[in-house]
Amino acid sequence: MEHKQIVSESGKALLERVRRICMKLPEVAEKVDGFGHSSFRVKDKPFTMLGEHDAVTSLSIKASLETQDILLQQDRYVRTPYIGQHGWVSLRSTDDVDWKEVEELLVEGYCLAAPKRLVKQLMETAT
Repeated sequence: MEHKQIVSESGKALLERVRRICMKLPEVAEKVDGFGHSSFRVKDKPFTMLGEHDAVTSLSIKASLETQDILLQQDRYVRTPYIGQHGWVSLRSTDDVDWKEVEELLVEGYCLAAPKRLVKQLMETAT
């Protein structure tokens, strides 16, 4: 399945919402890869990716294998193709999103990808 850059209005709105969450985290960069996925990275390690195919936007988030097991028991999440064995999960639909849950997952994904010093910095600013 080929993904292209996000062009639909709903996809752009989703990307903007994810961007607002991710760009508050220390040393995050946004990058569009060769497949057209928009990704948010820390030290060039992705922790979330968005793509679009046939005007349907996908949101994938890096998770621990334990978190992935819990999320896959819910109808909202599926194992991300190609990278799911590493804990990645994708929202089945981006229409009815629980943003508090998604924000928590994005922060967890960031913490899995970030160096320890940045995780410590994040935890210190959160308290």
